[in-house]
Parts: sequence; C-alpha cells; structure tokens
Amino acid sequence: MRILPTPSWLLFCVPSLLAACVSAPVVPPSLESQVDPTLTFAQVRETPDSYRGRLLVIGGEVLVARRMKDGTRIEILQIPLGRWRQPLADRTTSEGRFVAMHKDALDPATLPPGTLLTLVGEVAGAVRLPIDEVEYPYPILEVKSLTIWPAPEPPAYYYYYYSPRPIPYWRY
Repeated sequence: MRILPTPSWLLFCVPSLLAACVSAPVVPPSLESQVDPTLTFAQVRETPDSYRGRLLVIGGEVLVARRMKDGTRIEILQIPLGRWRQPLADRTTSEGRFVAMHKDALDPATLPPGTLLTLVGEVAGAVRLPIDEVEYPYPILEVKSLTIWPAPEPPAYYYYYYSPRPIPYWRY
C-alpha cells in the first residue's frame, strides 16, 4: 500500500482554520467552578447582604460609567442572558439595575451607554443612588471578569426591485 504525500500547505491551513473557530470563554475556567448557577438577579436584588461573597454571572446594558477614586463604577440595566451567555437585546425583560465596581480605572469612553456586557461579579452589598427624584437600591457586584459584546448589527434594508418595464397587465 502506498501512502500519498500530504501537501505542506494543507498541514498549515487545517490547524489554522480550526484555531480560528475557537473563542475565549465568557466565564474564565478559573472562575467557572466558583460561580453559583442557582443564584438569580432577583434573589440578589431582594436581599443582597445575604448573598455577600457569592459569584454570579449576569448581563446587561451600560447606563453610566464613572471613574471613582478606587476604580470605575458602572451602572447597568440587568438583561437576561441568552445563548452563549450574551445579553438579549430586549430591554423590557429587565429585572432592575445594579452597580458593578471594577478595581481598575477604566476610561468611561470605552463603556458608552448602550454597551452590552456580561460579567462575573462577587456580591458586595447594596447602595442607594438617586434615579430622577427617588432613591433606588442598587446591588453592588465587584467585577471579576468582564466581557464586552459588539454592538448588534442594524437590520438589513430590503431594496425593492424596480423594473424599467411596466407591469405586463397594465393594458386592462
């Protein structure tokens, strides 16, 4: 039996194509075992102090990002996660707001309002901040991992076909 030689370009291309299909996980493997999959945002919102120190995977849309002395405070509208732990685009399914504290001094321009993100956060209590004229209790999460999703593509515009000839039945 004769073995056919494999082209050298094939030995280079196949692994390269397979490597291109791999993406970084939303939750790092080092944190995956520490995350509590049964913990929901509704539970944390109701009694944040009773869940202090537990890790939660949560998604949302950035409302405001502010630099503080000890890092960056990000106010986020919670949005349920869909496939691949990416936030859904429907804001009406939100269960409320929360504050994510990032220990690094991030530039607020890198997190403009409307940015979709998924984060792994450690519950660190609650804070009351104003929304318009009322005080709102925000659960606080200390960011352990942050994934920023690209902006969704706008729907494609359908161009209607315009025929230079008239409709064939125009003589009726």
